[in-house]
Amino acid sequence: MDKVLIVIGDATELLDTMYPYYRVQEAGFQPVVTAPENRTYQLVLHEIKPGWTITKEWEGYTLKCDVPFSEVNEDEYAGILFSGGRAPEYIRYDENLVRITKHFFAEGKPVASVCHGVEIPAYADCVRGRRMATVPKCRFDLEVCGGIFVDEPCVVDGNLVSGRTFHDNGHYVGPWIDLLVKQRSALAAR
Repeated sequence: MDKVLIVIGDATELLDTMYPYYRVQEAGFQPVVTAPENRTYQLVLHEIKPGWTITKEWEGYTLKCDVPFSEVNEDEYAGILFSGGRAPEYIRYDENLVRITKHFFAEGKPVASVCHGVEIPAYADCVRGRRMATVPKCRFDLEVCGGIFVDEPCVVDGNLVSGRTFHDNGHYVGPWIDLLVKQRSALAAR
């Protein structure tokens, strides 16, 4: 079974993570959770409450790391998902995560990014000239690193598929999985 990396940390958004986690299983892929350390991480739910102008956060489920960033062999994975929430802001500086991120972009493997997930490939200098969706408050992170902000529920730019928030899960996750399936078929035909 082909493996797909799911990047998380503490305060990763629950729906940003769990929806694609189970969808890749339905498509015959094995999701592998990677994080800074080999331990259990607290996921959160993010939503703007009526009358609020900023995001409210609630604790959600927990998710265990399968392999820490330092032990990931990128060649073993078909694709990667950069989940949202607050985690990307903190984990993006990890040198092993930067190495992993650069690999998927350099090799043209299917990459998915949602919400704050953009902060990881932006920091790794992988978004220059690339069209991406992200939550509007991360538009600056994308643009200051040379990316092009697109306010749509699904943006496909080559191997990169992105959505704004978990509200876009039904729009961008399917096209990303389609890229994974096409890649698997192409490799099997060799």
